[in-house]
Amino acid sequence: MSERAEADTVSFVVENRIAWVSFARPEKRNCMSPSLNRRMLEVLESLEFRDDVGVVVLTGEGTAFSAGMDLKEYFRENEAKGLGAIRKAQREAYGWWERLRWLEKPTIAMVNGWCFGGAYGPLYGCDLAVAAEDAQFGLSEINWGILPGGGASKIIVELTGFRNAMYHAMMGENIDGIKAAEWGLVNEAVPADRLKARVTAIAEVLLAKNPTALRATKWAVRRVGEMTFDNSMDYLVRAQEAANFFDGEGRKEATKQFIDDKTFKPGLGAYDLNKSR
Repeated sequence: MSERAEADTVSFVVENRIAWVSFARPEKRNCMSPSLNRRMLEVLESLEFRDDVGVVVLTGEGTAFSAGMDLKEYFRENEAKGLGAIRKAQREAYGWWERLRWLEKPTIAMVNGWCFGGAYGPLYGCDLAVAAEDAQFGLSEINWGILPGGGASKIIVELTGFRNAMYHAMMGENIDGIKAAEWGLVNEAVPADRLKARVTAIAEVLLAKNPTALRATKWAVRRVGEMTFDNSMDYLVRAQEAANFFDGEGRKEATKQFIDDKTFKPGLGAYDLNKSR
């Protein structure tokens, strides 16, 4: 595949501090090829520290979010080349999923259609997820004789619990966006014609928050899940101290607006970031 074609596997546009990043293989239901995986890492790294980007949204062009891994390019062709090619393709895929999980900016998955198998990797990589009510989610691996790999088995347990995970993985039946929201696979489901508007509204709320606090919060929530209670308490003390180092004035400004100016109530919204700049 040419360099030009590889660049075209992912598209993005930045509007009003929201980066809309799209899987761009609609004719393949946006299944993830090695070329797409390499390009996605480049795109995420190019956006991560841009001053004009505050939130990253991941979605898919056409009728799919992503139908998972490309069976021909990711599996068959690399298996024919041997173990080295298989491992390289795995590193490229898992590498950008990891980068997505720990991205400096908050991330939202906008699940506009098909979301299958390997697509659960980037779905879990995003901090928040909103689906169209008629989006289709599936772990169809059992239907063609393999287990849900690439983290999918772990992800479905983490997000939906033991019983839902077992049913989803063993039955090979699809669920729609409404059921995915009931299970906790996504935060919520909305009619397809309202999907982008709802994601935009969520992004705008995030853009009004302190970016250092957002970064620390998303990392803390991901980390503490694997810790004991005492370890998490210690970690969170250190995480707050680190956040104060990066932005000690933000917390002081928020406290001033609450106690002295009486212009903000933390239970009802964020403090005014513009007054601290």
